[in-house]
Amino acid sequence: MRREDRVRFIIASVSVAELSLLAFALLPVPYNVCALFFNGLSLGCMWGVIFSFIEGRRLTGILASIMGISIAFSSGLAKSLGLFLMNDLGVGCFWMPAVIGGFAFVLIILLAFILNALPAPSEEDIRSCTKRVPMDARQRKAIFFRFAPLLLMLFVANLFITIIRDVKEDFLVNIVDTSQFSAWAISGIDGMVTLIILALFILVSMIRDHQRVLYTLLWMVIGGTFLLVGISYYYEQLNLSPLVWMFLQSLGVYIAFLSFQTLFFERFVACFNIKGNVGFFIVSIDFIGYLGTVGVLVFKEAFVAHLNWIEFYNTMVLTLGTACCFLFMGCILYFMHRSRVVRKEEIPSVTTALSLN
Repeated sequence: MRREDRVRFIIASVSVAELSLLAFALLPVPYNVCALFFNGLSLGCMWGVIFSFIEGRRLTGILASIMGISIAFSSGLAKSLGLFLMNDLGVGCFWMPAVIGGFAFVLIILLAFILNALPAPSEEDIRSCTKRVPMDARQRKAIFFRFAPLLLMLFVANLFITIIRDVKEDFLVNIVDTSQFSAWAISGIDGMVTLIILALFILVSMIRDHQRVLYTLLWMVIGGTFLLVGISYYYEQLNLSPLVWMFLQSLGVYIAFLSFQTLFFERFVACFNIKGNVGFFIVSIDFIGYLGTVGVLVFKEAFVAHLNWIEFYNTMVLTLGTACCFLFMGCILYFMHRSRVVRKEEIPSVTTALSLN
């Protein structure tokens, strides 16, 4: 997608998304579920397109961190607003998404024009982070096969993380009894998580060495998934309060999830001097991740419509989280192997240059 097409794409996408939410409110049950399909389809590529405005800059890490943590904060804010509209203002559950979407519609359009006004990356940005260009199908295929072992591990790990995140976010009221605290407690918890992750990401963004950042992020996501696994394994022994449980779950989930949505692939492209852009990787992991979520939901509705939610969630986190830890360790070993290969290739070339001199 060319730069001049991005604003038109965002306006069209967010318009279809809001119209879909209006259709969700107006159409009879159960046919209104079809409107959610078009809502999700129209927003599916939004983050990748928005990110393309800010990638390839020395400040991308900080800008991406600020934008990325909004995903964590907005998750709690949306739930709090939804409960407030329904419980305090009497808005029906089918109209509530359209009301919140109406406010988001204006903000996203405004954001699109602000991003479009940003200057292009400077020469120093390009030297530091490589030039970002759109890729055709042949280039995308070549890049995938060039890094196939790493990307396959990352895509599968992100698939598991997205499933955990979506089940935790979408079915929180089934997993935890939210009636025992105020509607705004959820946004307060995610607000604290947001500040912690923002501080971590800003510290990581200040590291200039791209490869070191990749290692750091991988160890961070291992820590986040290990936290989730530990809480699920010792759930009964820990006996955590719902608020503490939600805080730790959000912290672990979003450290892992947002690392890929913000910093990892930005530094990955710069580290390996890839002639392409981050959007391809972000859209790919989103597609794979959300496809996995849909698969889990279909399986749940078809085979286990009635279940113990907390038991289901803990079992899922134990299984998928443990697999993620092994996959991320595999990614670290891949980077270590690739670094050794590069160093071995550089030594003969240096020796040849010295002998010629």
